[in-house]
Amino acid sequence: MTRVALVQIASPDEESRDERIGRVETLLRARDGEGIELFVLPELWSAGYLAFDRYDELAEPGDGPTVSMCIRVARDLGVWVHAGSFVERGEDGRLHNTTVLVDPLGRIAQVYRKIHVFGYRSREAELLTPGDSLSVVDTPLGRLASTTCYDLRFPGLWSEIGARGAETAIVPAAWPAARREHFTLFTEARAVEHQLWIIAVNACGVQAGVELAGCSRVVDPWGRVIAECSPDVEEIAVVDVDPSLVAEVRSEFPVLRDRLPSGGYAELR
Repeated sequence: MTRVALVQIASPDEESRDERIGRVETLLRARDGEGIELFVLPELWSAGYLAFDRYDELAEPGDGPTVSMCIRVARDLGVWVHAGSFVERGEDGRLHNTTVLVDPLGRIAQVYRKIHVFGYRSREAELLTPGDSLSVVDTPLGRLASTTCYDLRFPGLWSEIGARGAETAIVPAAWPAARREHFTLFTEARAVEHQLWIIAVNACGVQAGVELAGCSRVVDPWGRVIAECSPDVEEIAVVDVDPSLVAEVRSEFPVLRDRLPSGGYAELR
């Protein structure tokens, strides 16, 4: 078993980025001694997803305050920390919605730049440059992939993650309450389709007048929700995840072996 903490937090407009980073660091350190092996944070929690007018001001390099805090906590507590995502300023000056996974030695184990940036009633697609690569890495949860929020809606991306051997997918999100049912639907559907664990951590509270959906959750490879947070308040939910269940499910119900090879469907007449 691997003990995972879903860190569902709010990003209120009146709280500064530095204040929020300090507050979250305190929250994570307070859970030391509980056997937690992985902390997972939401999408753009430090800047606030809806702070579009301040993305340029709040953008950070890969070793900026958000990631630096996660490195300190990972190293000091001897845990994995998934930083959710932050507004990254690349070396070429372009901005990205970037996730980082830090190992217990404080080393960067994975970086993923969100591929599907959101445009519907949002300025993300206007302000941020999409990523162009995927990553699957070895962790205590088996082969692990990172995606971000809107990526849940694109099955082709998930098929590729599955083809690369992912057994767990982490999904930081800032999904709005107006479409909460889609968040719950897609997290369960992707788990069932690809017979993997889904660890989805969503923001909660209100940003720029928009209510976020909360409901951070862990879904097992059968599509069963084994833990879920409240829709509207901050909380840290701790759940034990059994990585061996992936192999058991895939052996008992071997649907993945019946899938056509990559590109096979495109060849159908």
